[in-house]
Amino acid sequence: MEINAFPFYDTSENTTGCCPRFNPEGWDNQRLHFEDKTFVRATTRSAMHIPWNMGQVFTRVQQHIEDAGAADPATEIVLSRDTSPWEAEHYFAVSKDVDGEDMTTLSGDFITRVFEGPYRRAKDYSHDMEVAATAMGKTAKRVFFFYTTCPRCAKAYEENYMIGVAEV
Repeated sequence: MEINAFPFYDTSENTTGCCPRFNPEGWDNQRLHFEDKTFVRATTRSAMHIPWNMGQVFTRVQQHIEDAGAADPATEIVLSRDTSPWEAEHYFAVSKDVDGEDMTTLSGDFITRVFEGPYRRAKDYSHDMEVAATAMGKTAKRVFFFYTTCPRCAKAYEENYMIGVAEV
């Protein structure tokens, strides 16, 4: 298991000009290990788990990441989780510190599962991640999701993949 690595993220097919089409091959049932993996941490406001300011926050963070030269298209992963019905936190994988943003690291072991379906099923998928961890004799401490495409691109590609990433 390679430290601080994600499975291969193929960004070569992008017919929308926004999000690349996601190829789930190699993402299901993976084990990840992070040791002080660097992330930008940002929060968004929500109303009953529906994001309010996600576009503004993601645009700001992505601009700061690009300005800092901390982006790598092959690992441009954002791990998201709802902390309450009113707030979500997002971890943007970066190659180095980004000025003006809240920097953090993640360390530990994680498991992945690929899901395909509407965003409203995230609660069910989160439960599935907890069950998967239990089946391994582990406990899911936190469950994140890598939303592979925005809603507009998911509609264009007629598929909506989400990667569950559970800290175990």
